[in-house]
Amino acid sequence: MTDSLEEPLDHNLTESEPIEEAAPKDDGEIHSGVGVLDKTVKILDALESGPSTLGQLVAATGLARPTAHRLAIALERHRFVLRDQHGRFVLGSRFAELAAAAGEDRLLTAAGPILRTLLDRTGESAQIYRRQGDQRVCIAAVERASGLRDSIPVGAMLSMEAGSAAQILLAWEDSDRLHQGLRHAKFTATKLAAVRKRGWAESVNEREDGVCSISAPIRNASGQVIAAISISGPTGRMGAAPGRRYAPLVMAAGKYLTEALVKAVR
Repeated sequence: MTDSLEEPLDHNLTESEPIEEAAPKDDGEIHSGVGVLDKTVKILDALESGPSTLGQLVAATGLARPTAHRLAIALERHRFVLRDQHGRFVLGSRFAELAAAAGEDRLLTAAGPILRTLLDRTGESAQIYRRQGDQRVCIAAVERASGLRDSIPVGAMLSMEAGSAAQILLAWEDSDRLHQGLRHAKFTATKLAAVRKRGWAESVNEREDGVCSISAPIRNASGQVIAAISISGPTGRMGAAPGRRYAPLVMAAGKYLTEALVKAVR
């Protein structure tokens, strides 16, 4: 057992940690006047350099061991911090989710023409999904004007347990969230390994009978997968192995949007 687990859990931060500081100290550090917040930022700053045990957090921040432990545990509950396979504290997935939300406007600006092109070239409805907690939300979509189609309105919340977009949004997660996401999923770890290797995902009758889809990742400037671009439609029209036909087009669309996001922050 690592030293990050040695202290008893105590989530009452206010009893022992005063919120108001009497006066800012002139020690070169930023003091907001909210003691708990300043101490929390110290922990996040320390973790920015890499994984840390509780002892290493104490040494890096100068905080008392019980204080560092309580704050790290509280951050873990909110997914700003998680544990790696060695029990060390590391920065958590919540930061990526907030970054994705912050970059959503830039993504949506570029998405419209690309989704329309994807619809024109494939003849199938196209969507973009972003993960939101334990679900995924459709943030952009275009649909076929007529005929049988898979209709997903903007704002629709779908499960992370099935569908090619769910595979994409889970495949590049850290190991803890990946294994947690697989607990009730209709796809397997082996399938996600194949998704990471080839760069696209497909589902046939996985989310709904008679529906199939192809998805590819959209990444930010740091290379993190922040969204999935997809096409979806009836299995009878797209076939039992739609990836062979449509994956190159969907991957090209995802690559274009990734490059647009990278250029936007340069």
